[in-house]
Parts: sequence; C-alpha cells; structure tokens
Amino acid sequence: MAKQYVFITRWQIKAPLHQVWNAIEDSLNWPNWWKGVVAVKELDKGDAEGLGGVRCYTWRSVLPYRLAFHMQLTELEKYRRLKGIATGELEGEGEWLFEEQNGITYIHYHWTVFTNKSWMNHWAFLLRPAFSYNHDVVMRWGAKGLARKLKAELVSYQ
Repeated sequence: MAKQYVFITRWQIKAPLHQVWNAIEDSLNWPNWWKGVVAVKELDKGDAEGLGGVRCYTWRSVLPYRLAFHMQLTELEKYRRLKGIATGELEGEGEWLFEEQNGITYIHYHWTVFTNKSWMNHWAFLLRPAFSYNHDVVMRWGAKGLARKLKAELVSYQ
C-alpha cells in the first residue's frame, strides 16, 4: 500500500524575485546547479506558457536509490506560483510559492506524495525518518545550488 509523505520547505535568498523564479521555472537546467537532480527531460512542451507540459525528473540522494517521476505543470501564476501533478515512482502534488520583500525572495515548496516503490512502502514504518532526512538533504542542496547559481546569499533554509 502506498505511503503518503508531506514535506514543506522554505528558502530565503537575497536575490531578485525574477532571477529566483527563472531558475526554478527552468527545471531543464536544474542538473547544472542542483546536486541530486540527475536528469530532467521534457516529454511535452504544453501550451505557450508551459501549462500542461510534462517533464521527467530523475533524482538521487544520500541514500542509495534513485527516484523518477513525471511532473505535469497544472497551474502557473508568473512570479507567484507553480503547481504540478506527479506520476510514476512518486504520485501527488508539488507547489512552489514565491514572494519578494526587502530584497529577499521567499520560496515555499509544498510536496505531498505517495510512494509507488514496493520496498519503500513495505519498509516505511522503519525508514520514514530516513526518507524525510533524505528529502531535507536534497532540498538543502537545491537551496545552496540556487544561491551559488545566482551569486546570492542563502539567508535561511528550513
């Protein structure tokens, strides 16, 4: 039986909102700056804004496994919000929220997913804390990579 995980990540980066937005929205280039992102492939471009577009993401982490899933962009409010639906080894929803105040861009990521790998579900009672730790490490890599890419200060990571 699939197990649900809910992760909330918050980053604060001293960089203009449009630069942060552009880096996050352009996920095809994440492997260039986000440790843990093995590959991102575009499967469907979607409409002119990318809505309906589908990308395949492959991730690795500190634990010895990889995860791959497709993400379809379902909602987009430029410089404010990106939302998508995941299918594959993970299924669920991911949502990025962006806001800039006093030269700091606040990024909030909410990820609600179910695992589809049988070993993950079978051992979830024991490995759930490791999976949470793993997610936090990968997201920390993203925050640090984004700050490096933008030559900006990572003010906070939670």
